[in-house]
Amino acid sequence: MPLNDQVILITGAGGGLGGTAAQALARQGARLILLDKSIPKLEKIYDAIVAAGGPEPVLYPFDLAGASEQQYQDLADAVEQRYGTLQGLLHSAAELSAYTPIAVHKTQDWGHTLNVNLNAAFLLCRVLLPVLQKSPNASIVFTSDSGARVPRAYSGAYGVSKIALEGFAKILAEELEASGKIRVNTLVPGPIDSPLHKKVYPGGDKTQLAAMDSLAPVYRYLFDSASLGVTGQIIDAQTFTL
Repeated sequence: MPLNDQVILITGAGGGLGGTAAQALARQGARLILLDKSIPKLEKIYDAIVAAGGPEPVLYPFDLAGASEQQYQDLADAVEQRYGTLQGLLHSAAELSAYTPIAVHKTQDWGHTLNVNLNAAFLLCRVLLPVLQKSPNASIVFTSDSGARVPRAYSGAYGVSKIALEGFAKILAEELEASGKIRVNTLVPGPIDSPLHKKVYPGGDKTQLAAMDSLAPVYRYLFDSASLGVTGQIIDAQTFTL
């Protein structure tokens, strides 16, 4: 159990990739704090983890887009009070309603997408860094998209948010590298048979997509001791090998 007693917080934990990560990390003994705005989805992941014999996770219903700065700080305070320290932070929450031309992109959708995909990552890192720094070794992982390096037409706010998120991850990694305590990396899942992919490409050919469970090894790697010293990297799950 390489992650035994490691405390890891996951955003979007009720979603396809977030739920996959939660179950993979729980199988390695991690104690999880699961964030999502959907309580039923959180409860489904909770039940799956407990049924598999994993440590009982903590459910924290939280609206990343609608929460105030004080609510973000309250979350960090609650984590510190309960655990004292934090060893991992996975940003798995993602918002993508549809591919949209910039000319007709709704302002409200633009703002909401940036809030979930980018601003929430910044706010969580800012309030949780003091708790992460109490651990001798901690890992922050962002979830990006292959389109961040080859921006696609119509990807709109989603595409912009992923481009910016990768830049944010690089900046944060450089700022934290000197201390040697917190590594920061970005995961690119690639074409995955996830609910988000089905929503955007409802008629797509799923036979060419990797299963969500195929990401389990890379999630374990990014949070266990095998990735110590690895920071500021973009990890492509489709080419990842241990």
